[in-house]
Amino acid sequence: VKENAINRAELTTRHDVIAAAERIHGHVVTTPVRSVIVRGVPIMLKTESLQTGGAFKLRGATNRLLQLSPQERERGIVAFSSGNHAQGVAIAASRLGIPATIVMPSDAPALKVEGTRQQGADIVFYDRGTEDRIIIATALAQERGATLVPSFDDPHIVAGQGTTGLELLA
Repeated sequence: VKENAINRAELTTRHDVIAAAERIHGHVVTTPVRSVIVRGVPIMLKTESLQTGGAFKLRGATNRLLQLSPQERERGIVAFSSGNHAQGVAIAASRLGIPATIVMPSDAPALKVEGTRQQGADIVFYDRGTEDRIIIATALAQERGATLVPSFDDPHIVAGQGTTGLELLA
């Protein structure tokens, strides 16, 4: 079994996504849907590039962090990402007053590193070739009593990110 694999009992349902949409309302931007025609075919585009931080990842991070207890918020969070999730978690943590540490590869894009740092997150760099970000982040979280916030394999993250689909349907 993969270390971070979702247990079948934890699979995200449409009810989870609806609850996430209610939870994050007012914390994220409702991004527009644009219609374009490509080679005669109408296509609908959900413009999550207009979301705070430039990606849909803020949705999942916000949904996850809003569900932390006051004690968990005080102890902080640890995440791992090379970019969009890092920024999303850093933005959500900053807005909610939660200390955040993000484990990022040393070769992460400078724009992503700076965007994460500007939100007040501490960054711990690692070498992609010789180190494992999940092991580093898990150890940091355990050492600090912090909550690990992965970019995937977390039903709260998935539900929050799924809210883009609800907006598209609306």
